[in-house]
Amino acid sequence: MSDSWQLFLDSLWPIVRGGLTGTIPLALSSFAIGLVLALVVALMRLSSNRVVSWIARAYISAIRGTPLLVQLFVIFYGLPSLGVLIDPWPSAIVAFSLNVGGYAAEVIRAAILSVPKGQWEAGYTIGMSHAQSLRRLILPQAARVSVPPLSNTFISLVKDTSLASMILVTELFREAQKIAAFTQEFMLLYIQAALVYWVFCLVLSMGQSALETRLDRYVAH
Repeated sequence: MSDSWQLFLDSLWPIVRGGLTGTIPLALSSFAIGLVLALVVALMRLSSNRVVSWIARAYISAIRGTPLLVQLFVIFYGLPSLGVLIDPWPSAIVAFSLNVGGYAAEVIRAAILSVPKGQWEAGYTIGMSHAQSLRRLILPQAARVSVPPLSNTFISLVKDTSLASMILVTELFREAQKIAAFTQEFMLLYIQAALVYWVFCLVLSMGQSALETRLDRYVAH
């Protein structure tokens, strides 16, 4: 028991460090890129142009209808067969960003549709163009509505980054795997990794609650 406890203490910082230097940066960068992509796809989905809307629908359907692990493998292991070589870290960012884009696009689309049509009319009344109304009136209001589901998407992404270990990206779970392979204490190290993920998600959940409370002050009830 004492040896297991000592191993737990010795491996704690390497695993946490893997989370701080690998998992969190990977999740943040992928989420940021994914949000930009999601906004573009959501606007395409709302477009009156049927071809543009269909392309957005097809993308969302493909992302939501296939496993993230398969998407990751297609990019890292599949693209080289077409002559496209991407290193592990960029491959993970591309895969996670595309995945976030597919899911977050529907969140953003629903948030935009939740804004009363009178807001569009108000923008047109004071001389705003469609683009100006969207940027100055609609998107700020939609952002408040979309915070809870997008926050949940980010928290899920933090956990999903563990799949990056399958393509040898050094992050939280990869560090646990390496230590477990060396010590043969698989149960202990994997439970420890799960606990660290849990703590990270608890902290992010508290941040989400604080952000929602802050935004709620500006929403009329």
